[in-house]
Parts: sequence; C-alpha cells; structure tokens
Amino acid sequence: MLGNGRSFLLPGEIAFEARCIEEDMELRVAGAQMPVTGDVGSNLAVIRRAIAYAARRGADVLLTPEGSLSGYTPHFNPQEVEDALRQVVAEASAVRLALALGTCYIEDDGLCYNQIRFYDEHGNFLGYHAKILRCGSVDRMPSGEIAHYAVAPLRTFTLKGVCIGGLICNDLWANPTCTPMPDVHLVQQLAMMGAKVIFHAVNGGRDGSEWSRVAWRYHESNLRLRALAGRVWIVTADNCYPMHLRCSSPSGVVSPEGEWVKRVPARGEQFFLYTLRIE
Repeated sequence: MLGNGRSFLLPGEIAFEARCIEEDMELRVAGAQMPVTGDVGSNLAVIRRAIAYAARRGADVLLTPEGSLSGYTPHFNPQEVEDALRQVVAEASAVRLALALGTCYIEDDGLCYNQIRFYDEHGNFLGYHAKILRCGSVDRMPSGEIAHYAVAPLRTFTLKGVCIGGLICNDLWANPTCTPMPDVHLVQQLAMMGAKVIFHAVNGGRDGSEWSRVAWRYHESNLRLRALAGRVWIVTADNCYPMHLRCSSPSGVVSPEGEWVKRVPARGEQFFLYTLRIE
C-alpha cells in the first residue's frame, strides 16, 4: 500500500524524477526466457547460464523474468535469496554486465516487493521498480498480489548513459481480468519521464486453454501498441515453466515503431541478444 492508503498510483501521484539526457548511442541487451520455479538454487543455476551467455556475446545488460531468482511467490527464504543475489551480482560485475533482475525481495522496511532490481556493470545498485498493477481481487478482503506485495513510485534509472525504466508483467498490459486497478498507462508515463528503453519482466499464467490463447494475443498486441505509443524500446522476457506449454507472452525486443526486431521460440529456455540503436 502507499502511504496515503491507496493501493495504486494515479497519474498525478507519480513521483517524477529529473529526466535523463542521452546522446545517440547503442545498448546491447540480452534476455533470458527461463524456467522460474520455487527452488532458488535451480533459478540461480539458470541465471548463471544466462550471465555466461550474455558475457560471451558482449552484452551490456541482462533481463530476467518476474520472480526469476526468488520464485514468483512472497513465501521465500530471505537469507537464501540474499545469498543468491550476492552471487549473481558478483558474477555479472566480474564480466562487466549490468542487470535488470526480476525477483521478489524484502526491503529494509520489512515489506515484500515484486521487483526488477537494476545494477550497473560494476555491481552498483541503481534501485528497483516494484510492480504497481498487481494481480488479485479486493472483493471483501484483498487477495493475491495485492495482499502480499508493497508498491513504490514509478521511476527511471540511467544505465550506460541511457534513460531506462522497468515494468513487471501486468504493469504493461493492465489485463482487466487480472487486476481491479485502472490502467494508468505506465509505458507512456515512463516515456514522458524520459525513458528510451523499458525492461519488462514477465511471469504470466497459462494452461493451454482458449483463454490462454486469448491472453497471448492480448499481451502480444499490447507490447507492440504501447511501444509505438510511447516511442520506446521494450525488452521483454517471460517464465517458460512448465516447459511443455507456450509462454504467456513472447520474449524478445519491440522497437519504438511497434515492430518485433528480435523474438525467440515461445517454449523452453531461450536466451537472446540485440543491439538497440537509440536516437
């Protein structure tokens, strides 16, 4: 919850930071569509493979899915996640790789956040984006993510001289069947704050049903339309567990023109790399 007792951010309530300024440049991004489970050790092993992949290809930054370290749950061992996080940051900084790391995390305020944690190539912590349009229900009593995860104001970060932002899963597509919160167009808000690139960490539900197929089309079209509306790059990576099902949305890179410039197969563990040319 926010300090004023509301559980979502309205456009006038966003804490805008100073706009980032950048010249024409390139940002080499890597992403990991990976199986996310409740086993921190298994998640860590895949993230380490992704770091090695990104390092071999000279990536500047690696994106992982929602909850990719802790598991997509508020019920994790905080010390185990903290230890794994230190290892991930150390290995990434050793190869000068920045991170947009999806994980649930308990901050010093004692609250649990569903985060993308941003680290620069030297392992310095830049800050985090906490999921805003959390899934769940407020009928009678809050349930689901709304009951378990705290929120924080939308903000931007500067990475390799580029103004970036983060969004988590439903933050981007605001699926009305998943959250009672109104669509406050967070992609466009980040664009107005100066973001040129949005890192989108995903962990969407699916079961192979017709509604999973409907959601896939909704997610895919939202990625393209919102990138076009905000004139921003969107780098997106989903959880691929269980491995026999198609992911909930595509993983890859969408250009500011709303076109897929990089897209990986929709099943199984997939790593990708793409160089963004930012004007």
